[in-house]
Amino acid sequence: EVHLMESGGGSVQAGGSLTLSCTASGSTFDDPDMGWYRQAPGNECELVSRIGSDGISYYLPSVKGRFTISQDSAKNTVYLQMNSLRREDTAVYFCVLDMAGGDYGVSWPYRSTHCPADALDAWGQGTLVTVST
Repeated sequence: EVHLMESGGGSVQAGGSLTLSCTASGSTFDDPDMGWYRQAPGNECELVSRIGSDGISYYLPSVKGRFTISQDSAKNTVYLQMNSLRREDTAVYFCVLDMAGGDYGVSWPYRSTHCPADALDAWGQGTLVTVST
């Protein structure tokens, strides 16, 4: 079983920055894809960013240019650097892991009614990010 431990959430003023971290532990796996979903109250769960074992990344259009995903494979850790935060970025952010490198829309749904969704191999407990104006 894979366990994901998130950290780095908190409160920040609009325009500020936060960095989320997520470290995977547990079952042996090689070069998984990792990423982040988020869900705000009353909203759907949405895919924020994904990074593959090949380094290729995806970003939700509304965060592109402001958020940067990166990974340290040796530490099984993925990071989400969030700059120029907006009030609408307020949400619970969930780290996810995919051992099989599945397809977007199938293994990696762009949206779901709830987080965690019935997809992927592991989900973190979630970390709250609150952006105030």
